[in-house]
Amino acid sequence: MRFFNRVSLPTPESVNLEFALAGIGNRALALLIDYHALGLLLAVFWIGWISFSIQLMNFLNQLNGDYSATPNWLLGIFLLANFAIFTGYFVYFEVFWQGQTPGKRLAKIRVIREDGRPIRLSQAALRALLRPVDDFLFLGVFFILLSQREKRIGDIVAGTLVVQESSAETKTPLTVSDEAQQLATQLADMTQLDALRPDDFAVVRAYLQRRSSMAIQSRRDLSMQLARQLKTLIQLDTIPTGLTSDQFLEAIYLAYQNPSSRY
Repeated sequence: MRFFNRVSLPTPESVNLEFALAGIGNRALALLIDYHALGLLLAVFWIGWISFSIQLMNFLNQLNGDYSATPNWLLGIFLLANFAIFTGYFVYFEVFWQGQTPGKRLAKIRVIREDGRPIRLSQAALRALLRPVDDFLFLGVFFILLSQREKRIGDIVAGTLVVQESSAETKTPLTVSDEAQQLATQLADMTQLDALRPDDFAVVRAYLQRRSSMAIQSRRDLSMQLARQLKTLIQLDTIPTGLTSDQFLEAIYLAYQNPSSRY
């Protein structure tokens, strides 16, 4: 059994990002929390639906007409709504909470794509739809334990990984230099910042959050590689003299977060 295996993911920008896999223990804890929250949500729905159904049937019984098929319709809607709530819970949170559900957030784990980028609607939907298959006879547990990258069936089909939340990302605030702050205010006039996609920003943010834990040479090489690629992407002729590649990436990070600088 492998806990906290590390995996290096190549991004489309040819940048390798390193993550620690979540491990079966943290994933089980997250799922337990999510199922308790989901159970409460479903219980509220059941109580409301049963109350509504009883009142509706009492009302229909007072009318003249054949409403014998109504209970079957109510049951069908009830089953569909249960399925929608079950899958919708995981899809909603994993998309809008950037790969986390309430359980994953408490367990400090996150779902990402195989290239290290944030999960999208299609991946979240596939994972949620295949969750019942993974839960059946604990098939997902066996796949996680036997898979080199600790993937359940939903992860294999969706092309996702579940990783540990970086301690740098959750605990250490991201600091930027004064030089980067000054350059960030000028980038809107100097470059085409609107060419940056959210996924490009995610790679920059991931590097800046993890750089303190990297070896010096690896950090230098990765920083320069990212800076060269971003310089070309935003159509900047050259990085200002006296600025390091890290400071340039910090400026990109700051400028991208200012919506007015991208339009």
